[in-house]
Amino acid sequence: MLDIDINNLNALEKQIHEKITAKLKQDGALTITQAAALCDCSASKISKYVKKLGFQNYKQYMDFMCGKEIPRKESSSEFDRIRNFMDEFDLSLIDKFIDLINGYEKIILLGYGPSRYCAQYFEFRLQLIIKQTVIAVADDISARALADDKTLLIIFSATGTYLSFDNVVQTVHEKGGQSLLIAEEYNPSIIPNEGMIYFLTNSSQTFTTIPYEKSRAVFFIFIEEVIHTLLLRRGPAEE
Repeated sequence: MLDIDINNLNALEKQIHEKITAKLKQDGALTITQAAALCDCSASKISKYVKKLGFQNYKQYMDFMCGKEIPRKESSSEFDRIRNFMDEFDLSLIDKFIDLINGYEKIILLGYGPSRYCAQYFEFRLQLIIKQTVIAVADDISARALADDKTLLIIFSATGTYLSFDNVVQTVHEKGGQSLLIAEEYNPSIIPNEGMIYFLTNSSQTFTTIPYEKSRAVFFIFIEEVIHTLLLRRGPAEE
C-alpha cells in the first residue's frame, strides 16, 4: 500500500518535485546528494520532502520515480493475492480516507468499465450513511460538468493509466476541488502533478494484463472497510 499526496507539499517542495521529475525524464536515477544539488537545498530537506510525499525513504521514492517494482511475494492465486493485501494493508489509511471525504460537500465517484460498478456500489453504500451528496459517474465529461469548489473526485481504476484521468483531475483542481485516484495495482509509471493517489497493493495482477479483465476484489474489500468504520463512528444511537 502506498499513499502519495502532492497536495501535502508546500510551494518549495512542489518545486523540488517538479525539478526532480523533469530531470528523471532526461536521465536515470539520482542520488540524494545529486537531488539536493539539483534543487539547491540540503539532503535532509530532500529526505523530509520524500517522507512528506508519502514514501518511507529516499530509495523507495527513487525506485517509484524510476519505474521499479517493489519487491513482493508471488501470488499463485487470487486468494493468495488478497491474503497478501490484507496482511500488508495499513488500516490507518481508512481513517485518513474518511477524514478526507468528510471535508467535502459533494463526492463524485468515477470508474470506467468494471470499475464503474465499484463506484456505483460505493455510491449506494455511502448515501445510506453520510450527509454529503454522492454521485457515481461513468465518464469524465459528466465528472467535469458536476465538479465545483466543494467537490472531492474519487477515481477507481485497476491500473490508473487512462489518459483522460489527467484532464478530469486538472478540471476539478481548476474549479477548486480535490481529487483522489485509488489504484488497485502498484504502478510506478503514474507520476502525479497534483492530487492524491492510493496504491492499494504493492504488485500487479499476474493473471491478465488487460484492464477490463482484472479483478476488482480489493476495491470491494476497501469499500466495505470504509463503510464498516463509518458505521462504527456513527454509533448505535444513530442507526
